[in-house]
Amino acid sequence: MSRVSSRIAAIAESATLAVDAKAKALKAAGRPVIGFGAGEPDFPTPNYIVDAAAAATKVAANHRYTPVAGLPEMREAIVKKTKRDSNYEITADQVLVTNGGKQAVYQAFATIIDPGDEVLLPSPYWTTYPECVKLAGGKAVEIFADETQNYLVTVEQLEAARTPKTKALLFCSPSNPTGSVYSVEQAKAIGEWALKNNIWVISDEIYEHLLYDGATAPSLPVLVPGLADTCIIINGVAKTYAMTGWRIGWMIGPKDVIKAATNLQSHLSSNVSNVSQRAAIAALDGDLSAVHEMGITFDRRRKLIVGLINEIPGFVCPTPTGAFYVYPSVKGVLGKTIRGKTPKTSAELATLILEEVEVAAVPGEAFGPSGYLRFSYATSDADIVEGIGRIKKLLTEG
Repeated sequence: MSRVSSRIAAIAESATLAVDAKAKALKAAGRPVIGFGAGEPDFPTPNYIVDAAAAATKVAANHRYTPVAGLPEMREAIVKKTKRDSNYEITADQVLVTNGGKQAVYQAFATIIDPGDEVLLPSPYWTTYPECVKLAGGKAVEIFADETQNYLVTVEQLEAARTPKTKALLFCSPSNPTGSVYSVEQAKAIGEWALKNNIWVISDEIYEHLLYDGATAPSLPVLVPGLADTCIIINGVAKTYAMTGWRIGWMIGPKDVIKAATNLQSHLSSNVSNVSQRAAIAALDGDLSAVHEMGITFDRRRKLIVGLINEIPGFVCPTPTGAFYVYPSVKGVLGKTIRGKTPKTSAELATLILEEVEVAAVPGEAFGPSGYLRFSYATSDADIVEGIGRIKKLLTEG
């Protein structure tokens, strides 16, 4: 008899966290590793948010259990923020506060998916999505869009993958890992297709404020109002306010689904940290000036890293218009001998780059098909120049 259940044994480790952990371990050992693996801003959380948390620690009520669905003030802050940023009107009983966006993703699938249900998963996808589908007993149906499509799936591709078992579609724009953003027309067409075919949409909006070159990312229920009854929105403060470690996310959806997910959370983790919620309230109630300042820096780094990567022979890097990732094709390098080694997959290439020049990137296998690397530019300009420079030197040696 197996010591670990087959359900849990089938779950893969988070590849992005694994790469980041390996890079940090090498750094701790004194190696000059430059890591492009972590999907988190390198800025500190803004001071006014930290100050709100510090004040909250001294309030006795925050030392106790509070409602599972979230502090009433937190849920109302999400209602107001959703109206302000998305022009989407919701009520507090449509909101469930979670321990980060990742828990919200898991609970969304766990709440609406039955064993055997199929979930359409545009690829490249965030590494956690298919594992959450598995845990819910569903089957992830991957739909790949390569760099020639700017990594954006079409309605025609979705329709070709649809079967009588299709229950839901995962939609993420701006995208992790590619940084691609669907146009308003593309997003609306996908929303209308889902509504027509009675397919749930789980829409991950965690990167909503990280947009460049005039790109926009309207919320799907705003573009297609009829979708509101079969749409779950995932969001949080992690990426927008540099609060990855505070673990505050949320779900927005139909009241019956949110109530069911709240019941699940009551047994899973109870209420979210009250101090973190108080910090998040300050973030959401405040203005977006700190967010815009971070965005200016990300935009500069985006242009820098795209330019440098496209100077590497065999790398082809589309210019992303969202998030803080680039996702170059490295198929032009695979099969070539580099310092006596011949990587045939992007996983092998990522390992070679880490071992030979101490630069960490996440291979495409973590997000779908091989042949790609994900680089996060949520790091310093100096590290971008040095890290990509090391890779270029390695791959252009005589």
